[in-house]
This record gives sequence, C-alpha cells and structure tokens, in this order.
Amino acid sequence: MNKKWIFGACLSLSLCFSKGVLAETDWVERSNSYSQILLEVIAELSPESAAEVGVHGFDNSIIDLKPGINKRAIKSFNEAREKLSTILAKETHPAVRQDLEILIAAIDDALQEIALEQEYYFPYFNASELIYNGLRSLLDHQKTPQQHKAALTRLKRYTGMELGYQPLTELAKAEITRGLKQLGKSGPLKERLEKDLANSETLLKEIETLFTDFGITGFEKPYSELKAQITQYNDFLRSQVLPRGRDDFKLPREMYAFALKEYGVDMPLDELQRRAKVEFKQLQNTMQAQAREIAKLRGYNDNDYRAVLKSLKKQQITGEAILPFYHEKNDALEEIIKREKIITLPERDLVIRLASAAESAQTPAPFMKPPRMIGNTGEVGEFVLPLKYPGAKDGKSLHIDDFTYEAAAWPLSAHEARPGHELQFASMVEKGVSTARMIFAFNSVNAEGWALYMEEEIKPYLTLEGQFATNWSRLIRAARAFLDPGLNTGQITKAQALKVLKEDLVLSDALATSELERYTFRGQGQATSYFVGYSRLMALRAETELLMADKFDRQAYHDFILAQGLLPPALLKKAVMTEFVNSH
Repeated sequence: MNKKWIFGACLSLSLCFSKGVLAETDWVERSNSYSQILLEVIAELSPESAAEVGVHGFDNSIIDLKPGINKRAIKSFNEAREKLSTILAKETHPAVRQDLEILIAAIDDALQEIALEQEYYFPYFNASELIYNGLRSLLDHQKTPQQHKAALTRLKRYTGMELGYQPLTELAKAEITRGLKQLGKSGPLKERLEKDLANSETLLKEIETLFTDFGITGFEKPYSELKAQITQYNDFLRSQVLPRGRDDFKLPREMYAFALKEYGVDMPLDELQRRAKVEFKQLQNTMQAQAREIAKLRGYNDNDYRAVLKSLKKQQITGEAILPFYHEKNDALEEIIKREKIITLPERDLVIRLASAAESAQTPAPFMKPPRMIGNTGEVGEFVLPLKYPGAKDGKSLHIDDFTYEAAAWPLSAHEARPGHELQFASMVEKGVSTARMIFAFNSVNAEGWALYMEEEIKPYLTLEGQFATNWSRLIRAARAFLDPGLNTGQITKAQALKVLKEDLVLSDALATSELERYTFRGQGQATSYFVGYSRLMALRAETELLMADKFDRQAYHDFILAQGLLPPALLKKAVMTEFVNSH
C-alpha cells in the first residue's frame, strides 16, 4: 500500500520564495489553482492527511478502505496527471511550468510506489496508528474547538457507528484477507508487525487521554467499541498475518533504489558509502584531538573520545529542568545568529515540548512537528523531545540519555529548531509559498541537509564541548550513510551495525535500537539523506564563495537559500548561480 499518499502525513517540511518572486503573486495564484487538482486527489484518498496540511472541509472525513483502493488511487492519479500535462503544454510562465513539473513528478512517484508495493507485498494496515494519527491531528492545542469536536465524528466513523460507515478494522481485515490469497507475495516484516502490536495499547491509551483532556463528551461508547475492534484486529494480525511475515528486512533492490530516489538521494551507493566512511574517520580524528583537551580541562582520567562522551553524558538534565534548559540553549543560539549575522530570524518565540508516550512510540528520536501548511492562521512548528523508548522486549521503556546533557543540546537545538527545521517552517509560513513547492517538492535530502549544514555553521561559536558534540552529531550522520545501505545490500549484519552504534557512537541502548529500526523498517534509505544533503550544500557554499570573493554576504546567502525552498540540489544550484551570484 502506498505509504506516502495514503498513510503518512503527506509532507513534513515546506518551501518558500525570495522577495523578488513573491512580488509576482499572480503566477503563484495560478500555480496554486493547478495544485488544487492534486490536492483533491489527496483529499479523496487520505482526507486525514489533506486536513492536516490545511485543506478545508475534511476534518470529519476518514480514509476509505473499501475494496479497490489501489485501483481508485491509480485512476485518480492518472486523471490528474493528464489534466496537468495538458495545462503544462500551454503554460508559458517558467515558474508555473516548474511547479507543474513538480506536481507531475509527484504523481509519477506515487504511481511507481503503488506499483512496487503491489508487485512485492500483500496489503498491511497498522489500524491503531492510522486511527491514532487521524484523531491526534485534530486533538491538538493549536487546533480550533470545532476541530476538537470533529475528532468525535472521526472516532464514530472509524468504528462504523455512523450511518454509511463500516468499522475501519473490518475493511482493513478484508483487504488483507484478499491479499493473503495472492501467492508469491510477502507480508510485512515480522519485527515491524511485532513492534506495531506492542505499541497499539500505548496509542489507544493516549486517544482516551486526548479526548478527556480536551473535554470532549460522548466519546466513551465509541472509544470502548474501538478498543474491542482493535483487540480483535490485532488477534487477526497475530494469527493470520504474522506467520506470513518476512524475516529478512532487506527490501527488493528495485524498492530500495526507489526509496533512495524518493528521499532525494542521487549519489551512487558505492560513492556514498566510501565518502561517508572517509568523513567518519576524519571526524573521529577531530573528536579525538578535542577529547584530549576536554579531558585535560575537566580532569578526566581517560581521554579517548568515547570515554569523554560517556563522561559528558553523566551530567544529565532531568525532570522539569529539561524544557527551561533547552529554551536557554535556543536563546543563546539566537544571540549567536544575530551577533554573527548568520541568517534572519523570525520575530516570535520558539515552541519546545516533551513527547507523549504515543509520540515516543511512533518516533523515538527528537523531531520537528510541522505547522499547518495551507491557510496557516498562526500555527507554528514544535520541537518535540522524546525521553523514553517504549521498545524493550520485556515491556519496559528504555531511557534516552543522548540529548539531555549540556553539550548535546547545542547541535540538537540548532538542527531541530533555529536555524534548522523550525526556521524552515517559519519562513514558509511568514514569507509565503506556492503550494506545489510547499507540499509536493519536498524530499529528505533538502530538509535534513539544511539542518545539518546549520549545525556546522553554528559550531565555531560554541564551547569546546559544544563543538565536540556537534562533531558527534555529524559522526552519527556519516555512520548512517554507510550503515543503512550496508545493511540493505547485505554487506553488513545487524550485529555489526549495532556495534558501531553503541561503541563508536556511544549511543544509549534506546537510541541505538531506534537507529537500527530506522535502517531496517522505519523508512529504509532515509538515514542517508542527511549526509548527501549536507555534502551538496557545503559544496555549493564553497563554489559560491569562490565566485563572489569579497562580495559574498553570508546572511544574504542563507536568506536566499531558505527563500528558494527545499528544492533539489541541482535546481537550488541553478537558482544560486543565476540569481544570487549574478545579482551581486
């Protein structure tokens, strides 16, 4: 089943334009009218995702899992593609043409993903997560009271308690049952399915908590029905699907190649792994030199960089002190950014919060929760920090201590908040954007490359320990770039990867486990995007400085980069060379 278009929040980050482009609002409006063609398809196939990004009128709607979901998706995507291709043939404005090409490329990716999923796997639905996401997206402090009430309507529709609706679990079960009859097709990875089943109770508990906290009355009966339906559905998964699950996490070669492409990774795997290993070793050497100095200053007996990391991690920030601590670090980062004229900052406060148990189960690593993308009325991105990983086989949570010591807060805050992801969101919301570039041009290379690049940009102004932790953060990203493909091409084993994660990177058991899951079933291929995006941006920066010499203005350059949105590296380079360099 198509993950991006049906189940995921269709996007995470967004795009914006330079002031010169923004002045031409007529073409932006025309482009947005064309994007509406594809948005209507998304709303048809995944109304929850459409509502979440800001498409009006779908807060009550839920996904339709009646028979033929893939056929409906293929038909709708092809019809939209034909319409957009016809428009492209007549359109003359270069920016609108580029947006149309973005929309068509997004459709082609969606169709290819559906085809690959159908070729290799029978359908699988994580009903608990699907329903939780649909309700959690409405039961949020940045949503309106009307949207909070709409969550009750969704709950009733998910459970089949409204006229014209069948329980989503029954529809999902029927679709899977049809798939089980298809010989030669694989099921979901057993490890993934077991993890989904283990997390189900956590997600259900948070649904109840959310309805209670937001004061929604009348949810008790449909919620009780939901719990019973999920229990029966999970029993079906254990008895019928788990035995057909696969033991080998590696994707078929064609699917892994597609995943890399969709995340924006355009570097040959051999080259990617070679370059990442070289950078990994270089960073280890740099950290070792820093570790000797830190050990001397702090009186540590062991000056190996791994031992120094362990010593720094012992100075944990805990409990109610964590959020003020991170706010303090962000304030300090903002002072550096302003003083050194690195990039223009938004005139509003940053939002940081701790993750709930359900959020930690879904995403056991720090992340940026995006704001509403379309029709934003003041919603902002949120820097979310998980502290527990509910992934232990004995049912207990593992503590994540990798981000709650002083040195680590510097690169993490720079990455997820400012000047990293949160600033990307803020620019989109506050400066304006075409919908095509806001939603459909996104890929992980563009987003994660920027955030990692900004970590490095901040590094020279940090304490020695902060610089050391920033190098550690890059060390993790370099490791990802050879561990993910190494695992998925069979060059290394999970045990070998885990050894690197725990010994060379000094990750906690919780984070090491989460990382390994990232490479094997939580978005295989995505982990490589940080290194690729960072490398492209560093190369572009160097080339631009060489061309401009003393005319280069760092703040103006970064403002320009961010204003272009999260364009693929080739398009971004073209914009820099033709617009920024030539204009100065």
